[in-house]
Amino acid sequence: MLKKLGAFFKEPPIAEPIQDQEKVDSMYKHWRLRMFVGCFIGYTIFYLCKKNIAVALPGIMDEFHYSATELGLLGSSLYLTYGIGKFVNGVLADGSDVRKFFPTALLMTAIANILFALAPNFVSVLGLSTKMAAMVLLWTLAFLWGVSGWFQSAGFPAVAKSLTYWYSNSERGTKWAAWSCSHQTGTFLSFIIAGFIAAHFGWRAAFLVPGTLAAITAISLFFVLRDRPQSMGLPDVEVYRNEPVKEKSADEKKEEDEMSYVQIFKKYVLCNKTIWLLAIAYIFVYIIRFGAEDWMIMYLKNAKGIGLQDATGMIASLPLVGIVGTMCAGIISDKLFKGKRAPVNLIYLVGVVLTIIALKFNTNPSLNYVIIGLLGAFTYGPQMMIGGLCAVESSSKKVASAASGFTGTFGYIGAFLSATGTGFLVDKLGKNGVQNWNGAIYFWLASGIICFIICAILAIDEYKKDSKKA
Repeated sequence: MLKKLGAFFKEPPIAEPIQDQEKVDSMYKHWRLRMFVGCFIGYTIFYLCKKNIAVALPGIMDEFHYSATELGLLGSSLYLTYGIGKFVNGVLADGSDVRKFFPTALLMTAIANILFALAPNFVSVLGLSTKMAAMVLLWTLAFLWGVSGWFQSAGFPAVAKSLTYWYSNSERGTKWAAWSCSHQTGTFLSFIIAGFIAAHFGWRAAFLVPGTLAAITAISLFFVLRDRPQSMGLPDVEVYRNEPVKEKSADEKKEEDEMSYVQIFKKYVLCNKTIWLLAIAYIFVYIIRFGAEDWMIMYLKNAKGIGLQDATGMIASLPLVGIVGTMCAGIISDKLFKGKRAPVNLIYLVGVVLTIIALKFNTNPSLNYVIIGLLGAFTYGPQMMIGGLCAVESSSKKVASAASGFTGTFGYIGAFLSATGTGFLVDKLGKNGVQNWNGAIYFWLASGIICFIICAILAIDEYKKDSKKA
């Protein structure tokens, strides 16, 4: 069975090179755009099936009377499986056919979402007591959301491989930033669409509709996507664009060509100091990111006294303005800093710290739109670069998916800590059943400061390396 699955997903071989330059130009222009659009739409749909949990949590809490800590179990289950899966699937994606790997992951995510919505119906037929039924349902939902997280984790490594092979270094920052906007687009659409559906048709519909849409999209992507350019007879993208990769000596090139995948992975990922620092920094980026995405609605509702519909509208500014922040991060690092990512990360992290402070002390409800939007802009820039673009560029193209998967795993350790830590602090610091969100805000604030310190170390290392080259 496993052997058959391996054969099905196996990366297609390198095809006979196409000699007709006009055909190469035509195919590259067509397929670069097609791969980008396919990856963008596919990953947007992944987020429709991921961020719907945020707008569903209040409904689930009201119906089954779960505490914030218990609801944190749902987010934690996804982040745990997503984190582990991102590394495992990153390794698998390096040797897999993107055309099959990506759509299959999306299809399985769709099925998990649909089963999540139907879970209360299945538990209700067991005839359990109210208390026992609520407990069984909680763990069933946690299991299904964890399964969804595992398959969702296969999406990013496949995209990382595609962007690395189809776009060269001089344009990758901008293109990666443009694709990364699928995170924010999916999050924004999820808050708006799932929020509307949940408000009018109940929280179950917020999983059924995205799940159905994801299944349709997954089938379509099988016909849209392809694997590496070389599998279609096209040259390496650096050759096509007449843009040599970072210079290596003849001995280094020969050594890498003769190395096995495991040896390359060990050298460029496991024994790479920069990758480890990026991975640790990513933990704190994700504490902030998922603290905002998953808990902001409840924070606005319970700590600021804002209604659900208004809170949903406010949090929609997080990904919407985040798109601008992400694009600016990529363009500024490409154009202004000539491919250097560290300075942009530092600037953005200062913005993160300042906006969290502003969120804490703001008393004007209308300003929440601006503050939350700025938080999204400053958070999504480092989120796009630290664990994705920086990780890929600090390793080898041959382990691009594994490198991004490795840092992504650490990111979801942060997401796990965000889910459990935020819920725990809100409950434990509260008194007489009243939630206290001060601890959560300070938790996010401390994460921003620690991440800044780590990125400062990376910036210093980068400066030293550049000085030696000069």
